[in-house]
Amino acid sequence: MSDPKTVVAGDILVDEAEEAMEHFLASFDPRKNKLNFLLLAIPVALYANFTHQGGLAFLFSMVAIMPLAFLMGKATEEIALRTGEAVGGLLNATFGNAVEMIIAGLAIYTASKNEEIAETMITVTQASLIGSILGNLLLVLGLAMVWGGINHKIQFFSQDAGQMNGSLLLLAIVALIIPSAVHHSGGTLGDVAQLSHYAAVVLLAIYALALLFQLKTHADVFATEAGHGSHEDPEMSIKDAWILLILSTILVGWMAHILVHSLEVAVEQWHLPELFIGVILLPFFGNAAEHFTAVLVAGKDKMDLSIAIAIGSSVQIALFVAPVMVLFAWALGVNLTLEFGLLETAATFISVLVANSIMSDGKCNWLEGSMLLACYVILALAFFQM
Repeated sequence: MSDPKTVVAGDILVDEAEEAMEHFLASFDPRKNKLNFLLLAIPVALYANFTHQGGLAFLFSMVAIMPLAFLMGKATEEIALRTGEAVGGLLNATFGNAVEMIIAGLAIYTASKNEEIAETMITVTQASLIGSILGNLLLVLGLAMVWGGINHKIQFFSQDAGQMNGSLLLLAIVALIIPSAVHHSGGTLGDVAQLSHYAAVVLLAIYALALLFQLKTHADVFATEAGHGSHEDPEMSIKDAWILLILSTILVGWMAHILVHSLEVAVEQWHLPELFIGVILLPFFGNAAEHFTAVLVAGKDKMDLSIAIAIGSSVQIALFVAPVMVLFAWALGVNLTLEFGLLETAATFISVLVANSIMSDGKCNWLEGSMLLACYVILALAFFQM
């Protein structure tokens, strides 16, 4: 005869498993999240790629990356809730900008296999990295401050955390400016490449130290609102979360593969500058889900969290993703350096200065957000003219 306690415990486990599966399936439900309607772009991108319609393949693969990036973020968040702060922070650092890493990595790999389009791939890689920094610093932070300022007259945030992230970005700017200065001072391309490789290693070391500082030794400085996130319970099982993460990552890689290989056709067909596609379009679609979250929480007067998303993502790109891509290109024999071009470097330098200036007092309003958006529009127009 069965033990009643065993039967009850078994029923509870079955119910929990069914509930976790429901939450897993709900992640794809467009009724739960309107962004999931854009998952329909995946079969369209696959069909366009199969029928060699490069322009359509580029467009729909770029659109499909938006909901997939959201699913990656959701899966990472679910895993982080179970693994603790340190591992969760490492996961967020790794997968927070996974879309940029996948696109840039595929572009570099393509450049290593086809010398005829190597220059285009390098340009797009550098532009997409710069565009991610600009998009987070100006567009996302600007929209967050405007939306938050409409709902709340003045919003406050951690001044110390903002200043430290701003300093890290200034360090990254140094790594972009110095290779250009060496080149224009008579240095050879070999000198610039070697300097870029050494600088990439230094930036990665600083990023590791910054993670240690943020997650361990000075975690209280970077804490958002008291209790934020500590009361949240996972909605799906750890197994389902990993399945969702792996599945969405594979699909992002597939869409990025189509996007990279149809990029040249899109440039010729739409007559858009490569810089504009790399700096504006790719980061916008790749980070759309993350942008939405930053703006949404700003409207709830959670500016610490909003700034952590926007500025933190920029720091990850500048100190982790960009150096990793430079070293990856070096390993494949592709001439990708930290000399990103005069306009790109100047735009990033100006953006960091403007953002640091606005965040220096630990408070913000809708007008300051409008200033950031105005700066982004001016830079977007400049890249469109190139």
